[in-house]
Amino acid sequence: METNYFEMYSENLSRTMPVKIYGHAGRPALFIPCQDGRFWDFENFHMTDIFADWIDSGQCIVFSIDTIDAETWSDKQGDPYQRIRLHERWIDYITRELVPFIRNYVNEKNGWEGYPGIMTFGCSMGATHALNLYLRFPDLFDRCMALSGVYNASFFLGDYMDEVVYQNSPTDYMANFPAGHPFIEEYNRHKGVVCVGLGAWEEPWSTRFLDERFRELGIHIWVDYWGEDVNHDWPWWYKQAAYFLPYLLDE
Repeated sequence: METNYFEMYSENLSRTMPVKIYGHAGRPALFIPCQDGRFWDFENFHMTDIFADWIDSGQCIVFSIDTIDAETWSDKQGDPYQRIRLHERWIDYITRELVPFIRNYVNEKNGWEGYPGIMTFGCSMGATHALNLYLRFPDLFDRCMALSGVYNASFFLGDYMDEVVYQNSPTDYMANFPAGHPFIEEYNRHKGVVCVGLGAWEEPWSTRFLDERFRELGIHIWVDYWGEDVNHDWPWWYKQAAYFLPYLLDE
């Protein structure tokens, strides 16, 4: 498996951000680690083993990045106004700096002039970020695999709400999402998967809310519930990723 490591200075975050890349050709996938996670988690938690066949066959290139959750969603003692605005700068880093880097990289590797959209993928809070990016920026992200996420900002920020929290809380903005919005047509050209177990440490309530809302709006995102023995942990995420990847990576 070809691997490469890069560091890029982010103007939006005023710091250097690492990215590790797995693969030599194929569709780009952005892996976002679990809460407070680092770019090495894709490899250290052995998700590389699940993706190996698709990576080695040139169907997929994975870009694994850092979160800054410890300074934003996880910083319970911090000022929520500042925390959420720092998180939004991380979103800007991804959409304005990382996405162009990914585009250039996959075009060069594949000999493309254009590229298919990017797949977002994460487990637990990585899923929260993955689905939020997919829903907010359908012009950039055309695939999503969100496993065991919680999609309401109050789970992390309590009662605090402002316009930046709102735009990063999928249950809130989808509750008010207008029927006929042009994004709906884009979502339905894409492929999204939202999956949650019903076992220990899982929080299916926000997934259920989004499932109902997607149905009301005619948004064709695959929402899947696994059984009461399915816990919020890596062994199940391996099984889920292996199950959904053929669907998501098929053209």
